[in-house]
Amino acid sequence: MITSMDDYLIHQTPEPIAQPEPTDRNFYDRYWMNGYDTAGGFLFECGMGVYPNRKVLDAHWSVSIDGVQHSFHGSRRAPADRTQSTLGPLEIRVVEPMRSLHVRLAPNETGIECDLTFSARTFPHLEPKNVMYDERRCIMNTSRFTQLGRWEGYFSVNGQRTDVRPDTTYGTRDKSWGVRPVGEPEAGAPGLLTSEPGVYWVWAPTFWQDGFCTQFGTFEDRDGHPTQVSGHRVPLYESADAIPAEVDSGIVDMASSRHKIHWHKGTRLAERAEFELTQPDGDVLAFTLEPMIRFHLLALGYQHPEWGHAVWKGEEIIAGESWKLDEIDLLDYKHIHNHQVCRATMGDRKGIATLETIAFGRHDPSGFAGMLDGAP
Repeated sequence: MITSMDDYLIHQTPEPIAQPEPTDRNFYDRYWMNGYDTAGGFLFECGMGVYPNRKVLDAHWSVSIDGVQHSFHGSRRAPADRTQSTLGPLEIRVVEPMRSLHVRLAPNETGIECDLTFSARTFPHLEPKNVMYDERRCIMNTSRFTQLGRWEGYFSVNGQRTDVRPDTTYGTRDKSWGVRPVGEPEAGAPGLLTSEPGVYWVWAPTFWQDGFCTQFGTFEDRDGHPTQVSGHRVPLYESADAIPAEVDSGIVDMASSRHKIHWHKGTRLAERAEFELTQPDGDVLAFTLEPMIRFHLLALGYQHPEWGHAVWKGEEIIAGESWKLDEIDLLDYKHIHNHQVCRATMGDRKGIATLETIAFGRHDPSGFAGMLDGAP
């Protein structure tokens, strides 16, 4: 099937752009982005994923504000033309590739709307690939780039408008694609990975006040050994126009990266986080993160019992929901995966960060012995 994308000099396979090279039904292409008030007043996030082999496109927009998290959900049949990044009232538009995105959620029955523009301030940094096998089958093989920037515009919930200013609203976005487990489970014998299920992931893109950012991400096994870890120092630019076009020679790949999460007692929610990123020249960037506001990724479809990723729900359907943050069970499987906006401190330097944590199953360094027990 030929689409508008086929008119560009971008083909990577002998097939039309609408046909992914992997025939795996779990192939996906996805936007994720967040924006937050530097004083901790709000945190909004948006995600949109297309699963062409499952013929599904889903999207979410959510904001945590005044102790309540409000969410818009949507799902539709995936369009063949990948330039159609719309779902009912929600549209994500690339204004200028790698420089600016526009997100608009038009007035709709959920009472949630927004008109927001992201302007990049860092080079789109490619993170390490994420590859995982379950016996002989590759169940995860993904690429992802991350970019930090600022937001401008507004959002509104039930008629209460909040203006978003670029001097006080920072954010991070990523673009990922490849194969990962999504949608309804497949039939057949269970893989060996189900014998002791679990995942431990920590991610922390951080703005610093004197012209740079740090990025950290790690998966660890149940004993606390990193199966993937990366740390980088990334230049921060005054405007999107100042970002290098093809290569940013200022990005520093850390020689080593370490972290420690201090958990709230009885939960799997981070109370504080410590990081040590050692540069090739031996200088150590040691800093701490202290949370101000939290956001549960349930709102973007992760572990959602009804709005999970890549699940067929019909030709087009939208819905909304809200929950009070102080009333949810923090050890409920649905609420373990979370983001927190944090104050960052590195000696005299000050900054602000997104801290992502997800910890299912045993993780000895954290004191987690079972699937969902809390920190001792």
